[in-house]
Amino acid sequence: MKQLKWRTVNPEETKAIAKLAAAFAKPGDVLTLEGDLGAGKTTFTKGFAEGLGITRIVNSPTFTIIKEYNDGVLPLYHMDVYRMEDESEDLGLDEYFHGQGVCLVEWAHLIEEQLPQERLQIVIKRAGDDEREITFTAVGNRYEMLCEELSRHDNISN
Repeated sequence: MKQLKWRTVNPEETKAIAKLAAAFAKPGDVLTLEGDLGAGKTTFTKGFAEGLGITRIVNSPTFTIIKEYNDGVLPLYHMDVYRMEDESEDLGLDEYFHGQGVCLVEWAHLIEEQLPQERLQIVIKRAGDDEREITFTAVGNRYEMLCEELSRHDNISN
């Protein structure tokens, strides 16, 4: 498994990493986001959406579970499964995971059994007030290649 790590000092740098990842996104990509409350999962998603050219306001889908953004170069399906009552609840997630858009899944460990085997796992940890450590772990060939491509880009600034 290939891993990439970044340390960011502000939300703008977190967004810049996400924008870079979005530049290489393909239909059917699944990115899982893990981190404590307030770690920066939604900040990452906002940057990713900007990278896809999405102009709508992006916020956490905490109470709706899935928010769809269709105004970018690819559809973005932002999922927050924290409040799913039953891990086996059928929300038609497979249709999203294998669809024409990109899925970003917050709290993905709660639906581990429903996730595709191949995915990009992203963990965001606080490293200070605004500092974050962001780790990408590639699970599968598609995401190994994505991490390889991302590793060639040292400059994450806007």
